[in-house]
Amino acid sequence: MGELFKLLKRGNKSAMLAAIVNTVIAIIKGVAYMFTGNVAMFAETMHSLGDAANQFFVFIGSALSKKAPTEKFPNGFGRLVNLVLLGAVLIVGIMAFETIKEGYHHMVHPTASGGFIINIIVLGVATILETFVLFKAMKEILHEIGMEATGPSVFAKSFANLGRAKPATKLVFMEDLVATMGGLLAIIAVVIAHFSNIHWLEGLASILIGAMMFFVVGRVFLDNAAGVIGQADEEMENKIGSLVIADPDVKDIQGITVIKEGEDLHVELEIEVDPQLTVAEADDIRDRLAEKILAENGVVDVKIEIDEEDEVMHWENKPRPTV
Repeated sequence: MGELFKLLKRGNKSAMLAAIVNTVIAIIKGVAYMFTGNVAMFAETMHSLGDAANQFFVFIGSALSKKAPTEKFPNGFGRLVNLVLLGAVLIVGIMAFETIKEGYHHMVHPTASGGFIINIIVLGVATILETFVLFKAMKEILHEIGMEATGPSVFAKSFANLGRAKPATKLVFMEDLVATMGGLLAIIAVVIAHFSNIHWLEGLASILIGAMMFFVVGRVFLDNAAGVIGQADEEMENKIGSLVIADPDVKDIQGITVIKEGEDLHVELEIEVDPQLTVAEADDIRDRLAEKILAENGVVDVKIEIDEEDEVMHWENKPRPTV
């Protein structure tokens, strides 16, 4: 139990916060739906339920993925978070299907719903809470990539660097972005339907919310399927390659591979050095480079092979000497 508690403390905090907030929101929306029968509120209830369950599993998966390697699993458990996310999106997919089905039924057989004030208040409060969680996820993205931002720049920089975020944080961001947009869409539909008597608009809002949920399912599935297989991080390869080639004792890089294991990065590197160096000097170079690479965010281990310079340039970003 002690080890499990330590692992849970290392779980993705954005996912845990989102799970708690969405559970509260789902309960409030569910109660409102029982009193009003509003189909847009039903869609939002299903959406929040799916998000809450999903994000809770994401938190558990991100925590368990931190478990240290064992003899039976020497490569660690990093990809466990990708497996959990693949399972979690099934929940969102089921909720999305039910949301679209209910919306279609309401469009074919539109009926007036009551509790206009209740619906607006609940949807408004829920949207504000979702926006708060979304902003926290944006801040978490910037924290993970080591970038500072304040005010409106948080929004722009988090969107621009979403691809560099950890899988769990990326999922929380996408789900709460869709939840915020869905809340606004539901409010618009409820207001228009109330004042115009075009009640099928609430069904249309439900279908659109379900469609957005399916978009999240597809995006998360593709990202994490690649993570389960073992995906190379080309951006980090270039970054580490530039760092290594800048070392004065490194003559060339024969090869570099950075593999994502869940939230962790594993680096394998083959460099060329002056053949006149002693074994001790070569070891010093290896240790120095390993220390620099391990300082990069997400890198958990580094394997460096050293070969003698062969006068053939392999690393294309190596600056050529000027004559």
